[in-house]
Amino acid sequence: MLLPCITKVKIYFKKINIRISFVYSVFSIYFEKNGNISENYIYMKLEEAKQQFIETWGTLGTNWGINRSMAQIHALLLVSTDLLSTDDIMENLQISRGNANMNLRALIEWGLIERRTIRGERVEFFAAEKDIWKMAIRILKERRKRELDPIKGYLGNLKQIDNPHEYPAEYAEFTKMLQDLEDFIDTADRITNKISKADKRWFYSSLLKFVIGK
Repeated sequence: MLLPCITKVKIYFKKINIRISFVYSVFSIYFEKNGNISENYIYMKLEEAKQQFIETWGTLGTNWGINRSMAQIHALLLVSTDLLSTDDIMENLQISRGNANMNLRALIEWGLIERRTIRGERVEFFAAEKDIWKMAIRILKERRKRELDPIKGYLGNLKQIDNPHEYPAEYAEFTKMLQDLEDFIDTADRITNKISKADKRWFYSSLLKFVIGK
């Protein structure tokens, strides 16, 4: 059992080494063609990378249950080194005050950002939770509350059918499908609950064991 695991680990690190070598080669070729890069150019590229992150996060956000503006506000606060006010967010993302306020409240409800105050300032400022593990767990918990919990109750209601004896075969097939779906959701719920309570190191070590097949 141990030998196959060691072999898998060796293959895994070999792949990583190949990827690192490839990236190094690409950068080497680029610098040979373009020479040294000025500090100003690096700064501009950093800002472009931040902007690209905001755009991409806005698109990806719709996949985990939030709208584009909410995801972009979250991304902007993630990449910002300073506290931002509502006006700062409106200016950066070119959105209305109503849009900004609505999505800031939603992000606070999700536990992804928090309000901050600065002495001498009359306006509120906002900061994102930048611990990625904590952020992921909060998203997981919120999605569980919004998606898994409602559907469990919904499936239970669907089983309440009048006069099931009138069509026993169809009823049996339908209720079996519902039960299978309910069992799957219960399993997903237990896994979600366990992950949300897990220590980060335990999760990564468990994931590594799963990947290498130990």
